[in-house]
Amino acid sequence: MHSVELSDRQDFPRSSRNLDRKNVLQRTKNTPAAPVRGNISREPKLGFPQVQNFKGEVHANVFDVKTYGAQPNADITQALSNAWKDACAAIGSSKVVVPAGTYKLGLVSLKGPCKGPIEVQVEGTLQAPVDPGYFKGSDGWVVFERIDQFTLSGSGSFDGQGQMAWKQNDCSKTFNCKTLAVNISPNTDGIHIGRSSGINITDTNIATGDDCISMGDGSQDVTINKVTCGPGHGISIGSLGKYTNEEPVSGIRVIGCTLTDTTNGVRIKTWPSNPTSGSATDMHFEDIIMNNVANPIIIDQVYCPWNQCKAQVPSKIKLSNMSFRGIRGTSSTREAVKLVCSSGIPCEKVELADIDLVYKGPEGPATSTCANVKPTISGKQNPAACTVQA
Repeated sequence: MHSVELSDRQDFPRSSRNLDRKNVLQRTKNTPAAPVRGNISREPKLGFPQVQNFKGEVHANVFDVKTYGAQPNADITQALSNAWKDACAAIGSSKVVVPAGTYKLGLVSLKGPCKGPIEVQVEGTLQAPVDPGYFKGSDGWVVFERIDQFTLSGSGSFDGQGQMAWKQNDCSKTFNCKTLAVNISPNTDGIHIGRSSGINITDTNIATGDDCISMGDGSQDVTINKVTCGPGHGISIGSLGKYTNEEPVSGIRVIGCTLTDTTNGVRIKTWPSNPTSGSATDMHFEDIIMNNVANPIIIDQVYCPWNQCKAQVPSKIKLSNMSFRGIRGTSSTREAVKLVCSSGIPCEKVELADIDLVYKGPEGPATSTCANVKPTISGKQNPAACTVQA
């Protein structure tokens, strides 16, 4: 229903429905906190599990939620919170473990700063409450804040149970959908990143009702690798430029991902009529497969949903040093490539390389639209680059 979120502040409303984890979300401002792998055993004298890694070293700072009273098919919100508090306060590297099984989990905010590198290893399935009223006044389900050297790992799932929640709401009539997370509901990002640096998201499956992954202002040095997205709205940088005092975005890498039946592919979106200027640079998308994806490649600097802004006023967000390389597959819309930059601050240093996107609809072959941008072209271009000038 709601979010798995990383931020250095508390005002980033985003959400998720279903995230399958395999060694994901590593936050490393300083030294990377490598996941501890190996066999879990119990040591009665210490009162909590020990982990022996492949080198035979024992790491005592392991906090199993079952030690804190967690039981399968029961609510573990308090158990997880208590385990986190103890792990965060421990000297040295620490790990919170959620073992295999299905558990109920309410709203939880896991905050730092912690006294050392910390990891949360989820091997079970965490289920959100199905009553939409439970989330009244809150925009997040699972939130991680103000943490250095953080790793979220494991082969478990975060299940927002959006389909069950949808049955209890009248969103289809009133469009009051802020507390739901199903495939067709808005504002339900799988993972939202904001004002954070050194983030790695790898080997993750996301199905949701909005962006699978969104990166807000202040996102820096983010690598998204081998993520499977769909259904959802794709992988997005932004939206940017709606608020004052937004921080720059830089160092984004999206590599080796697969998107299926999404309403966008890889996207950069900024609002027009910004209150202040801003920037986003060094953003690269490479080796990405699109399966029946609408708008596979899109830069949208006139992003103005529900007419909430003055679209005729150019965006003040400067976009530069962007590349789209090795992006291939099928488009569900004829406009497979759309690069619409700000008329006030045109995009700079944009590259299109080895693009092969096929559209088989009745309107004819795929098209590529460009406005206020002169991209560098190399390799195969299907559709031919910038055949339509907006």
